[in-house]
Formats: sequence, structure tokens, C-alpha cells
Amino acid sequence: MPAGSRASCTTCRPGRSIPPSLEELAEVAAFSPYHFHRIYCALAGETPAETLARARLQRAAVALLETAQPVAAIARSVGYRSAEALTRAFRARYGLPPGAYRARGGLAEPLPRIATEEDTAMFSVTRREEPGFTLAAIRHIGPYPQIGTVFDRLNAWAGARGLIGAETRFIALYHDEPGPVAEAALRSDAGLTVPPGTPVEGEVRPIDVPPMPVAVLLFQGPYAELEPAYRWLYGEWLPRSGFEPADHPAMEVYLNDPRLLPPAEWLTEILLPLKPG
Repeated sequence: MPAGSRASCTTCRPGRSIPPSLEELAEVAAFSPYHFHRIYCALAGETPAETLARARLQRAAVALLETAQPVAAIARSVGYRSAEALTRAFRARYGLPPGAYRARGGLAEPLPRIATEEDTAMFSVTRREEPGFTLAAIRHIGPYPQIGTVFDRLNAWAGARGLIGAETRFIALYHDEPGPVAEAALRSDAGLTVPPGTPVEGEVRPIDVPPMPVAVLLFQGPYAELEPAYRWLYGEWLPRSGFEPADHPAMEVYLNDPRLLPPAEWLTEILLPLKPG
């Protein structure tokens, strides 16, 4: 289950700066807080508090890479009482203290590169035919880094209904380009795959994604570090590729579980929809 992603230009790709409380998540799932906590732990493999801690550290990673804020200010902004408390938690999760993480520019290693006809180096991109699928999704309006809390609500809703299994794919759709569109107006959807016709209600709605060709860039590393891969894919690969982008939002597919692996091992596919041909 993703804790939140699309790195935007201000970025992380975690709807609010304040995470939902246990009571709010339980209300979404239609359980008492007591029963919700037990069910959540059984389904998610971690407590709601552990999910919250992951989301806070990811927001800290984004701020370290995208702003010049002091570590103490970042600690307060993500819910830690002091820089020391953030440093202990961040080192345990990311393997580096916040200052070293910022100085290194993140954890991600360079992506595999291939040589073009002009002998210039490029990240490796593959093209595939993506089959159509149906998502149960919740719309998020606002900064892309805050989509993780929307995934939290979606996972609570789907888990309570037995809709999360081994074949479930967690996918986000990003409709707008940060920069031209104000952060407060950015549109995205947190989704997970469900059988067509699955009943939904409330803020959850179905999205049918048609079959389409896509360019796929596989990224390994923290979600907070995705933005450079996006810039390269759209700014360098696409103009040289001979392909045209389709009129469909970019998508991210989260391939492994951030609860079980360190951020350096998280895998994300960036899907750039293409026109047929």
C-alpha cells in the first residue's frame, strides 16, 4: 500500500496536511475504533500509528530535498517535537540522518541507462500495451505530496470490504502539471484495482481506464525522489522517442510494499500514456 507519491515540483507523491485520526478512519470503514484497529492491523500488517509515522517521514524527506528549511522546522511541520526526535526516526527508516540525506540528494541510485543512436545516455524506458482495468478511487484536490492520506482512507474502505488481495494493484492518476496549475487546485486520484461492477459508495467512485500503449519508466527509491525521473521522461525521452503522448493522465503503479522494505528499495512504475502507432 503506497504511503503517497507523485513528486511534484514542490513535492512527494502523501487530502490534508493533518492525517485522519483513528476515529475518522474507523468512520469511513463503518466500524468502531476498537474493531477498526484490530481489523486494520490484521489487513495492513501494521498499526495506524505506524502508517502515520511512515507518512510523516516521507513528508520530511520531501521537505529535505525540495526546500531549504532547517531540520528543526521540518521536524515541527511533520509532527515531531524536536530535530533530535526526527533524526532518530529518520535514520532508523532511511539509513541516514536528515542532514546527510539532504547533502547526498536522496537515496536513489541512477536508473539503468541505454545508448541511443546519437550515443547519448538515457534512462531505460520500455513500451508496453497496458490492459484496461477498473479502479475504486478517491479524488484528491491539492498538493500531490498529500495523496498518501487519501490512500489511507481508500485502503480502510477496501480492506473492510475484502477487496485487497494478492492481485490488487495500487495506482495513482495525476491530472495536472504542477507549476501551471496552482498547488491547491491539482487533481489526482488514489486508486486500487477492483473487478468491474464492484459496488462503491460515498467518496469512492469507479474509474474505468481503457487499454492503451504506455511508456514505462521503472524507478527505484523513495517516492519523494520521483520528480527528476518525470522531468527526464517528458523533457528528454519523449521529444526524441518519436511517440506522441495520449490525452490521458500520467499514472504511477506501486510495485512493492513500503511497510516491509526500506525506502531505497521501493519500486514505482511511471506510466506515460501514448497515442497508438
